[in-house]
Amino acid sequence: MKEIVLITGASGLIARELSEILKKDYIVRFLTREKKNENEFEWNINEKTIDEKAMEGISHIIHLAGANISEKRWTDERKKELISSRVDSADLLLQTLRKKNIRLKSFISASGINYYGTKTTEKIFNENDAPGNDFLSEVVVLWERAADQFKEQHLAERVVKIRTAVVLSDKEGALKKMLPTIKMGIGSALGSGKQYMPWIHIKDICSIYEFALQNSSVDGAFNAVAPQHTTNKNLTEKIAEVLDKPLFMPNVPAFVLKFIFGELADALLEGSRASADKIQKVGFDFEFPDLKIALENLLKK
Repeated sequence: MKEIVLITGASGLIARELSEILKKDYIVRFLTREKKNENEFEWNINEKTIDEKAMEGISHIIHLAGANISEKRWTDERKKELISSRVDSADLLLQTLRKKNIRLKSFISASGINYYGTKTTEKIFNENDAPGNDFLSEVVVLWERAADQFKEQHLAERVVKIRTAVVLSDKEGALKKMLPTIKMGIGSALGSGKQYMPWIHIKDICSIYEFALQNSSVDGAFNAVAPQHTTNKNLTEKIAEVLDKPLFMPNVPAFVLKFIFGELADALLEGSRASADKIQKVGFDFEFPDLKIALENLLKK
């Protein structure tokens, strides 16, 4: 009999792609704000309501819910929303499991590579390093702390935290936002262009979730980042190379980005490298470890 997996953040890119992979081996359910299909169940984080039928017979939860970090300027209200959408949603799941006396085999939570802080350094961060001290780091620390509660309160046998890098996809996200200007021949790097951009192909991030789900020895935090490092400038150049487009525009000045995006600009102008060693050592193999090959797969269809 197939095990049941409940996925939150149903409208997100990873949730949609991942569900297509999992449905051959699992029964997949979704928690969503508006039920449209029979395998969807409604919840409302602000009102702390959830259709408890979603929990019946489940073995795993993959928690992908969370407001988009780069969608809006970080006002005080937006900052609260970014935290609440991750932390309060996890707490609602936890309280519902406790109420129904359900113990999961695994609770697998999205997390962010920004755990280590938004800064450009020569250090390559691994999972044993301490968190940073800026807003994005605070978000991720609270996010992971909420996930850890499932194991600490004996509601899940294991908790896996997937510290996700920039996901490269031709459907949405950073890559799609970069494409229009590069296709017009007016693309350019941001700020100095020297900031590192941890990245991962959409197929590999989905495969990491599948790998974590299927391997009970996978427990704790893992960087979900391709083993090949790149900078913002190099990524921009590689996209232009794959598209056979020229790059002659000057870098977008940092002050322009700060004027447009406010504090959010820091996430675009700074970035460090993160190690993929831990996930590889437990047996995960990247299909797209090389940036150019990853871009060719996404852009040459």
